[in-house]
Amino acid sequence: MPSYSIIAAMLTTRPSDQRMTNNSTNEMRYNPVTGEWVIYATARRTRPDEIQPRNGFRTPVSSYEPSCPFCPGNEHMLPGILLELGNDAGGWKVRVVPNRYPALTPGANSSETLHGIYRVMRGIGHHEVIIESQHHDSPIGSLSPVDVESIIEAYHRRYRELAARPEIKTVFVFRNHGVKAGTSLAHPHSQIIATGLVPQAVLTRRKLALSHFKTAGRCLFCHILENEAIDGRRILFQNDNFINFVPYAAEAPCEIWVVPKAHCSDFGDISDAEKIGLAEGIRLALARLSEKLNDPDYNFVIHSAPFADTGEVAALHWHVQIQPHLTTPAGFEMGSGIRINPSLPEADAAFLKGK
Repeated sequence: MPSYSIIAAMLTTRPSDQRMTNNSTNEMRYNPVTGEWVIYATARRTRPDEIQPRNGFRTPVSSYEPSCPFCPGNEHMLPGILLELGNDAGGWKVRVVPNRYPALTPGANSSETLHGIYRVMRGIGHHEVIIESQHHDSPIGSLSPVDVESIIEAYHRRYRELAARPEIKTVFVFRNHGVKAGTSLAHPHSQIIATGLVPQAVLTRRKLALSHFKTAGRCLFCHILENEAIDGRRILFQNDNFINFVPYAAEAPCEIWVVPKAHCSDFGDISDAEKIGLAEGIRLALARLSEKLNDPDYNFVIHSAPFADTGEVAALHWHVQIQPHLTTPAGFEMGSGIRINPSLPEADAAFLKGK
């Protein structure tokens, strides 16, 4: 099943795009969440070099790989075990372990030191891996709803435990799938990094959300959900607690957001019912990307605000962002910070919803 032809077909002109392509005009949309503009250059969809093949991993021939440290029986390859959620057979279903090659390491002292105009500090934090299944060939999109609920439960437990530590300022739950997304092991897994600082991108998102709340008198994401419900074209799926949609100013083709309907600033505060709804939303989003785009590379991250001040809680709204790697950012994106998307979000949503 050649991925090139599938993605090429998705990125070719469709009737809903005729307004832009017939007039040879492009469009720019402002992303109120990041404060950046996105260029929609639909004429570039015919360029072969804009289309990337599927991820570098091929489906394993078996559910077990002898050399994989995440497969059962290879526990001697792990640096330790932090959490296990069991299955009905008495074994483990989801396992959390320390990252053997951590980006950050535990510690209490994160004070800065000046070297002329430069600032330096120790890389204080925690880096963990969530092994999502015993099986080497079972990505989230192929799992049962109950199995994905166990993954969400592991996310939630580790997130809350790390966020409670006094030296931690932000906690990121994320998943890299495929070589272009940064994965080095094919066995299905996610990661958590807890940091001793608040990154600039997080501060920018928070500032924009607070500014919108001050101006509009309501949460930015609650406002976005209301507009998406009215428009309807970009919505992919919804249940009682969550809504999946292609954002109005998507930075990449077939980007998907999974957003809680009820206002909540912190992923750590979700209920058991919301965990079930989130598991369904993520599972269906990833299954649809795999089905329609032949298992593309992608990243997803949970954007959350675990340390919001009392006055900020009403303005901040946690959510999941999923970005497939179907195009490659180049020099213009690096210099300007503006992404070029060759496909309109409305056309992407129609494609992802299509049978």
